[in-house]
Amino acid sequence: MTEGKDDREATPHPREDPRPGPLQGQKPGDRRVRVDRPRSEYFRYTPSGALEARPKAHQAVDTRGRAIASGRRLLFGRPLATAEEIGERLSKKQALAIFSSDAISSSAYATEEILRALLVAGVGIAALSLALPIAISIALLLAVVAISYRQVVVAYPSGGGSYSVSKANLGRVASLVAAAALLIDYVLTVAVSISSASEQVIAALPQLEPYQVFLAVSVVAVIALANLRGVREAGNLFSIPTYLFVGSALLMIGLGAWQIVGEGQGRGYPPLADSSADLAGLAILLLALRAFASGAVALTGTEAIATGVPSFRPPEARNAATTLAVMAVLLAVLFIGITFLATGFGVVPNEESTVLSSVAGYVFGLDSLGFYLFLTFAALILMLAANTSFAAFPRLAAVLAEDSYFPRRFAYRGDRLAFSAGIVVLALLASALIIIFGGDTHALIPLYAVGVFIDFTISQTGMIRHWLRTRPDRWRRRLAVNSVGAVVTGLVAIDVAIVKAPASLFVIVLIPILVGVMWFIRHEYDTAREELDLDRTLTFGAPARHNRVIIPVPGLSRAVIQSVQFGRSLSDDVRAVHITIDQEGAVGLQADWEHMLPGVPLVIIETPYRSLVAPFLHYLDVMAPTSEGTITIVVLPEYVPRHWWDRFLHGQKSQRIKQALVGRPDTVVADVPYGGERIYRGTTPKP
Repeated sequence: MTEGKDDREATPHPREDPRPGPLQGQKPGDRRVRVDRPRSEYFRYTPSGALEARPKAHQAVDTRGRAIASGRRLLFGRPLATAEEIGERLSKKQALAIFSSDAISSSAYATEEILRALLVAGVGIAALSLALPIAISIALLLAVVAISYRQVVVAYPSGGGSYSVSKANLGRVASLVAAAALLIDYVLTVAVSISSASEQVIAALPQLEPYQVFLAVSVVAVIALANLRGVREAGNLFSIPTYLFVGSALLMIGLGAWQIVGEGQGRGYPPLADSSADLAGLAILLLALRAFASGAVALTGTEAIATGVPSFRPPEARNAATTLAVMAVLLAVLFIGITFLATGFGVVPNEESTVLSSVAGYVFGLDSLGFYLFLTFAALILMLAANTSFAAFPRLAAVLAEDSYFPRRFAYRGDRLAFSAGIVVLALLASALIIIFGGDTHALIPLYAVGVFIDFTISQTGMIRHWLRTRPDRWRRRLAVNSVGAVVTGLVAIDVAIVKAPASLFVIVLIPILVGVMWFIRHEYDTAREELDLDRTLTFGAPARHNRVIIPVPGLSRAVIQSVQFGRSLSDDVRAVHITIDQEGAVGLQADWEHMLPGVPLVIIETPYRSLVAPFLHYLDVMAPTSEGTITIVVLPEYVPRHWWDRFLHGQKSQRIKQALVGRPDTVVADVPYGGERIYRGTTPKP
C-alpha cells in the first residue's frame, strides 16, 4: 500500500530531481514516499512546461524591500494576479459612477457658464432669458453625440475610442491628433472639476477660501490613490456619492419646477425685447453662439465610455452602450432642469455664490439641511468627476504605449492591475494646472472643450469611413447619424475655438506639439526595433571570438581579488590597470600583486593631472583597440551602498567608467558588486 502526501505533488515533473526517500509506514508492510521539492514554494510547472512564479517568489528578499512592500500593501491593498483581472471589471452601475461622473457633474456648472456668457456689458439681464433655449440646443447636440458614440462602442469594442476609430480609418496623423486632444481634455477635466468642487465648498464655508488650492490638490491626491487601488475599488468607493447627487438633483428639479409652475414663485428675467440695449438680429446670434460655446462644456466626458469599453463586464460592448445611453438621458434631464430653475427663479451670476447654490437656496431655503446636503453632494460629484479622467486617461495612454507612441511603462499594470504610470502623471499635470490658475474655474474653462470637440469631429469622420468601407446591415442609417454628428461637432469646434480665443489657441497649438512628441517616441522605438530585428530563418552557432578581460583596480582588496578571479573564468587573457598619482605606492602594489596574483599582469598608469576616466579610455583605445574577432570585457569592482549616506562617503568611480564605456564597439561591461552582502537576505533554498 502506498500513500502520497499530496496527490498533486506525488508525480514529479520530469525536469525536477525530487530526491525521493522511502520511509517506513506506521503499519507493517506499509510504505510511504515523500517527495522533496525545495522549489515548490516559489515556482510550479505549467502544462506547457514553463515555470510560473508563485506568490512567495514575488516577495522581497531584504528588510528594506519587505518594509516597502508592507507599506504598499497598506496603501493600495494586496497585489492582484493577472488572472484576477476579470474580477476587477465594472458592472453597469459601477461604470456609470466611474465613466459618467464627469458628464453628469458638468450640469453643476454648465448653466452658470451660459449665464455668464450672456451677461455682457450693455445688454443687461434680459439676455439671460436665452439660457433655456441654448441649454435645449446643447441637449440635442448631446443626443447626436451619444448616438454616434454608441455606434463607436459597438464597432470598436477593444477601447481607445476616437483614437482607435481614426487609426483604423483615417491614418496615423488623424489618430494622433484625436489622442492628443483627448489627453489634454482629460487633464483639463480633472483641473476644472476639482476647482469647481472647491468653489462649491467655499460657497458653503467661506472661511475656507484661503485654503482653496490646497483643498483642490489634496482631493486630486485622494482620487489618484483610490484609482491606484484598482478600478473596481474606485467604483465601489465613488458610486454612492454619484447616485446621491443624481437623486438630490432630480428631487430639487421636481420641487423647484412645482414652486415655479404650480405655486407661481418664479420671477424670471425681463423679455429681451424690453431690454434698453438696441440689439440687432446678428448681435443676438453672436451672443447666443458665445453662450452656446460656453455651455458646450456639458458634453465633455461623453467619450470616456468609448475609451474604456474593456473595463466593463462581459458582454462589454452591450453594457457600455447601455451605460452611455443612461448617462446621456441623465445629463440632459439635469442640465435642462437646472437651467430651467435658474431662469425661472431669475438667478443672476455673481462672485459671492455659484448659480447652483443660488438655485438650491431658492428650492430648499438658505441655511436649511437640504441646502447643505445638496451642496455637499454637488461638491462630491464634482470631485468625483475627475475620476472619469482617471479611468480613461491611463487606459488611452496604455493603448498609445502598446502602439509605441507613449513610453512603454504606461502599458504596464501595477500591483492592483491599474495603469499606475498614467494615473500618477495625470494627477501631477492636473495639480500643476490647479496651482497655476489658483483653482479658478472661470480661468480654466476657456481652455476646456476645444480639444473634446476636435476629438468628436475626428471620431465621427472616422465612422463615416468605417461604414462606407464595411457596409454592414442598416449601414446607411448609421452613416447618416455619423455624418450629422461630424458636421455639427465640427461647426461647434470652430465656434468654441473662435469664441474662447485667445485661450483656446493655446490648446490648438499644444495639440500638434504633443503629436510631434508622440511621433518622435514612435520613431525612437522603430529605430531600436530595426537595430534589434532578427532574420528568423538564420541559425546561430557558437561564437568564434576571443575574449580579452581588462580590470581597472584601485589597489589590492578582497573585492579586487574576486573581480580578477571572475575575469579568469571568462578568459585566459586578463590584465589589470591601476591609475595612480602615488608612484611609491604603485611600486609596493606591484610587488604585492606579483606575489598574490601571479600570471595576471598589472599595468600601472601615472596620471599627473589626477584624472581617472579619460586615461583609462585612451588606454583601451591605444593599448587594447577594438578589432574584429575580439571582445573586450571590462570588469568593474563596484561598491553597493548599504545606507543612503554611503553614496556620499564612497566614490562612484565605477559608475563614471561604466557610463563612459556605453556605446564603445565590441566592449562589454561586467559588474562585480561588493559591500551589499549584508543587504541581501535570500530565502530561496539552495538546490
